Amino acid sequence: MPDVRVGVSGWRYPRWRGDFYPRGLRQRDELAYLAERMSSVEINGSFYSLQRPTSYAAWRAAVPEGFVFAVKGGRFITHLKRLKGVDSALANFFASGPLALGPMLGPVLWQLPERVEFEADVLDDFLSLLPRTTNDAAALAAKHDDKLSESRALTVAEADQPLRHALEPRHTSFDSKEARAVLRAHNVAMVVADTAGRWPEMGDSTAEFHYVRLHGEQRLYGGGYSDASLERWGQRLGGWLDEGHDVYAYFDNDSDGRAPYDAVRLRALLDGRALS
Repeated sequence: MPDVRVGVSGWRYPRWRGDFYPRGLRQRDELAYLAERMSSVEINGSFYSLQRPTSYAAWRAAVPEGFVFAVKGGRFITHLKRLKGVDSALANFFASGPLALGPMLGPVLWQLPERVEFEADVLDDFLSLLPRTTNDAAALAAKHDDKLSESRALTVAEADQPLRHALEPRHTSFDSKEARAVLRAHNVAMVVADTAGRWPEMGDSTAEFHYVRLHGEQRLYGGGYSDASLERWGQRLGGWLDEGHDVYAYFDNDSDGRAPYDAVRLRALLDGRALS
């Protein structure tokens, strides 16, 4: 049965404290509070630096069974290396702890900067390196270099399970049949991104699931979504569910504190479908 996950991109925002998070709620309890109200969250810290297995294990312990984490791939791979020569970097990323999430490990998100243009061979080579199961990820993690000590690396999967990937490009050259064909060949989802018109939405997915990022309706990373807009997104996501596709949707309009409220509202609109 298809499933839909609605959540937010990250959860540690000072602006949310005393607003979405009740005044006096301990910072270490924020993830648990959020997980009572939505079914997924994107881990953002993994984009900025390699995390630790103990951190992933703590996040897993804070949420109820059935919750799902999407994990954002490291910017060293996407922004600095620009997908080229990333064998060791990928091994280090997967050794840094995502496998500690166990059955709560959802898709891995790879976000490209606007300056990275579509190059078919580069994209094809990168997607070919991505592990498609957690056992594959563990085997890749075992190849980590000395940037991670053996005591800090996690190179064993709790159980073998499929591993999904989504790509969020921002250069217009990716909004093409050629780019979609490469993604489709690797069963990697093209992210549908709402960016207040800043970057291409990319419109359709290229895998058996859909991945949506809602960065802002009128203003990038800010403001809130209107009732009418949330209704439209609810219908769109619901249509994908009716077609038999899993859906992941994350609000990133966090600067004004609206993201968690919009996520809760969209989840309510989808209630009664495949929502978990």
